[in-house]
Amino acid sequence: MRTGVRQLIAVLLADDHSVVREGLQALLRAEPDLRVVGQAATGEEAVVLAARLKPDVVVMDIAMPAMNGLEAARRIRAQVPGPRILVLSAYSNPSCLEQVLALDVAGYLVKSASIHILARAIREVHAGKTFFDPSLGPVTRGGAGRKPDPPGAPDASVSVLSARETDVLRLIAEGLLNKQIAARLGISAKTSEKHRYSLMEKLKIHDTAGLTRYAVAAGLAPDRG
Repeated sequence: MRTGVRQLIAVLLADDHSVVREGLQALLRAEPDLRVVGQAATGEEAVVLAARLKPDVVVMDIAMPAMNGLEAARRIRAQVPGPRILVLSAYSNPSCLEQVLALDVAGYLVKSASIHILARAIREVHAGKTFFDPSLGPVTRGGAGRKPDPPGAPDASVSVLSARETDVLRLIAEGLLNKQIAARLGISAKTSEKHRYSLMEKLKIHDTAGLTRYAVAAGLAPDRG
C-alpha cells in the first residue's frame, strides 16, 4: 500500500497574456501534485477547454477579450459539472470581489500572491474548500474584504450586472460607441443604448469616463492610463 502520495490535480490556466500563462505553468511544474492540462487565452476558449479537458481546477483571469472571466465562469459552472473555479485577478477592490462572490466561485487571489499561495489555493479548492487571498481580509458571501475602494472608484455596494451588461461595459471601456457595440454583440443600437442606460442606473454612474473607470476597477478592462 502506497502512502504519502498526493492525488494529481489537473489545472486549466485562463489568462489573455501568454507570458502569464507560461510563467504560471513553469512555476506550477515544480509542484509534484499539480499538472497544467491546458491554457486558454480568452473566456470562450476557457469554456471550450473546460468542457473538453475536464480539469479539476480552472485558474481564471477576469479581464480577457471576446468573453471576460466572469461570463466564462458562469458558463463553466452551468455547463461543465466538476471543475472548481479559482479567480486570479490583478484587482482587489470590493466592487470586483462582490461580482466574483456572486458567481459562487471557490476562491479569489490577486496576482501579487506568491506561487506557494497559488499552489495552496488550488489544493484547498480542489479539496472542496474555499480560499480567498489573505490580503483581502475577512471575506463573506454577503460582503467584501477589508480594502476600501481607491478615491474615485465606484461604490462597492452595487447590483450584480447581467452577462450582457458586463459585455457592454467592457466594450464601453474599449471606447466603442452604441452602434459599434451593437455590431460587435449582434444586437440593435437601441438595445445597446438600453444596456448603457441600465448600467448607469445600476452603478449610479452617469458618464462614459465613469463607466470606464468602473470597468478598470472591476478588472473588466485594462488600465490604459
